[in-house]
Amino acid sequence: MKNLLVLMACLMVCGVSFAQKLSQVTGKVIDEKAVAVPFAIVKLVNFPDTTVAKVVATDIDGAFKFDKQKSGDYVLLISIVGFKNKRTEKFSLTEDLKMADIIIESSSRQLKEVSVQGRKPYIEHQIDKTVLNVENSIVSSGSTALEILEKAPGVQVDRQSEQILLNNKSGVMVMIDGKNNFLSTADLAVYLGSLNSSQIATIEIITNPSSKYDAAGNAGIINIKLKRNKAYGTNGSVSSTYRNAIRANLPKNIYGSDVNFSINNRNKNWNFYSNANASKNNNFSNLFLERTTNNDGLQSAFNQNFQKIYTGSRLAAKLGADYYAGEKTTIGVMFDGSTSTRKLDNFSQTFINETQSGITNNNSLVLNSDANTPNKNYSANFNIKHEFKKEGASLNFDADYSGFNYTGLENFNTNFYNENGLIYNNTIIKNDSKTDINIFASKVDFTWPISKTAKLETGLKSSFVKTNNDFLSSNLVNGSWQNIVGQSNNFIYKENVNAAYANLSKDLGKWQIQAGLRAEYTNATGILVTDHTAADQKYLSLFPTVFVNQKISENSNLRYSYGRRIDRPNYQQLNPFNFYMDPYTIQQGNPYLKPQFTNNFEVSYSYKSGLSFSLAYSKIKDLILDSKTAQNDSTRIVTVGQGNIGSGQYYSAGLYFPLKITKWWNFQNNFNLFYNKFNDDNLEGAPFVLSKVSYNFNLTSTITLANNWAIETNFWLNSPRVKGLEKTIIYQYALNTGVQKSFLNKTLKLKLNIDDVFQTNYWKGTLDYQNVNLRVQNNYITRRASFNISYNFGNQNVKSARSRNTATDDIKGRAGS
Repeated sequence: MKNLLVLMACLMVCGVSFAQKLSQVTGKVIDEKAVAVPFAIVKLVNFPDTTVAKVVATDIDGAFKFDKQKSGDYVLLISIVGFKNKRTEKFSLTEDLKMADIIIESSSRQLKEVSVQGRKPYIEHQIDKTVLNVENSIVSSGSTALEILEKAPGVQVDRQSEQILLNNKSGVMVMIDGKNNFLSTADLAVYLGSLNSSQIATIEIITNPSSKYDAAGNAGIINIKLKRNKAYGTNGSVSSTYRNAIRANLPKNIYGSDVNFSINNRNKNWNFYSNANASKNNNFSNLFLERTTNNDGLQSAFNQNFQKIYTGSRLAAKLGADYYAGEKTTIGVMFDGSTSTRKLDNFSQTFINETQSGITNNNSLVLNSDANTPNKNYSANFNIKHEFKKEGASLNFDADYSGFNYTGLENFNTNFYNENGLIYNNTIIKNDSKTDINIFASKVDFTWPISKTAKLETGLKSSFVKTNNDFLSSNLVNGSWQNIVGQSNNFIYKENVNAAYANLSKDLGKWQIQAGLRAEYTNATGILVTDHTAADQKYLSLFPTVFVNQKISENSNLRYSYGRRIDRPNYQQLNPFNFYMDPYTIQQGNPYLKPQFTNNFEVSYSYKSGLSFSLAYSKIKDLILDSKTAQNDSTRIVTVGQGNIGSGQYYSAGLYFPLKITKWWNFQNNFNLFYNKFNDDNLEGAPFVLSKVSYNFNLTSTITLANNWAIETNFWLNSPRVKGLEKTIIYQYALNTGVQKSFLNKTLKLKLNIDDVFQTNYWKGTLDYQNVNLRVQNNYITRRASFNISYNFGNQNVKSARSRNTATDDIKGRAGS
């Protein structure tokens, strides 16, 4: 660590001293009505040889900038869908130059000619992230965010454990518009399953974030950016989606629907924005489980079948305003909240084959259970942003409060049958739970350009969290409810994290270097009120990051990166309560879980923003996995819980390349190869080592037809793989297809989509360690047909509300039910 910090310091000092005296060109592109034209492609072309020196896109205000250009003669070429191409007069560059506004002329005829060329690819590889242009994808239409991620390069959705994996690693931080989500792993899967593609503009996949980001998330960050609007005026959008399962022998009403509405108003001094969403999601899964026990000559074979019906609804809204106090200062407030209900109806049958001394008995039990889990969450943000006179210098301050309330009522009614099919016992159990979480946080971020080629970023942050978990478990005995001793409890968790960071970046022509360091001090206490026990954790952690970009030629780059990350247990993983699942299965939290630390290394090559190849290696210490799964052979009860494994090592190689067949037909191709290794010198009393090579690939075909028709087809495949003690033993794959038709100058769009056409996506795996031998198969609903209609109204060039990160980004994601 000491040598690494010395190296970083040397890079910073050397970087500042090598400033080059190069000039910059700035300007703005506007239309005939003097309205800014965002996202126009601007090429800086050498004169007279017409070679391209650099290409940029205008920002939301139509502005562009070319940095570090040599002296000489140039012209600019400007192009964008819906406008005629523009070529400026020749100009000479000897010092910094600010050009007069460049006016481009709109042309409906030009729009028709270049409509195919102006379409963004579904997948874009940028210097620090991979971007999915969801709003341009037909096959994503009508899909949920979870289904879109399932098709994303390098991303795997493990529906068995309800986890999202990036480069075969769990621990991904999922953010919405730069804000972390509010939910635990299970609830995040529910939320992403209700977030429709009509609300999403892009999804950013960041495998190695810089020190400016919170250090949480060992696998990286997935940032889902919701659709924005663009200058002055009012606009909005409304959309609706209906989707239904296509599978034989399903319960009734396994469907999903949602309605989305957003509106944005912008004038010189104010920007008001709001959006609302109402959704309903019903689902079904069929789970099969087999295991055996052996105790004192009694051999038992369990064969279980669970049929789970999920019904749920959600209402969410956001309201915010930005006040432009001056040319350089903006003050903003934002409020958002949601309320949701989820009900689970579960019917399960367990057949138990018992053999002792050559005599066999066949017993069984039937469990009927239901669970109602309503929850609410709400947050408020206050933000001030000030831009200094020095270009690129800014100061941001955020203050946040977030509150969460989860309640749950679960009922379990179990009949026990002997081999003659007669009931010999009945148990009725109920669980009442309540969780309250309060989060306060604030942060300040400061950016200062040291020179035209060097920039310093630094900041401070502090957060305070308190969770209160109350759990009461009772069983019905002789007509009255009695507390189950050892099950009911009250758990209080308090946590304070203070952080500081600094980033220094330097452009050395063909080399760009960024080095940073983040320090976080954590003080946490977990208290079991009923047992009068406490678990304290206090630790200081350092998180260095280094990024180096090497420009090999005008079209090719090599990027090297290193970063250290942390994953703290979420609040429910620390909750030590025993959660009853059935008479032979208990889920248990672990207040002694330690955080896991990850070192990430990555080298990537890109060519013309198209072809890219990457190699990555990660090593995780104290990996958090379902390693506490244990079986008591005498009681035959399995306890499922999470613990720390000594280490996990992840190797990966990824290849992406687009393929253009014709002007109207192109492919996006992504291939990944993985090698995972897990080991622990003493896991539950014995050494543990498990490793495996696996792979996946993702292919997307897009066909653009006349009269605003388009067809898209996607196919993905995941090979068998391992994750800690768990093995996936089958290939998972799916074919998805969709068609789109646009009307009314593309403001009205109709989309029809079918996911998992051949119903091939399900999960099957094993967990074998010591006396535990589980065989699991989970058939969940994956084949769905969906229909989506969306309409954009008003001035579609209205500037959006500012997208900003709040102070609670890293801690909201650890709240859960």
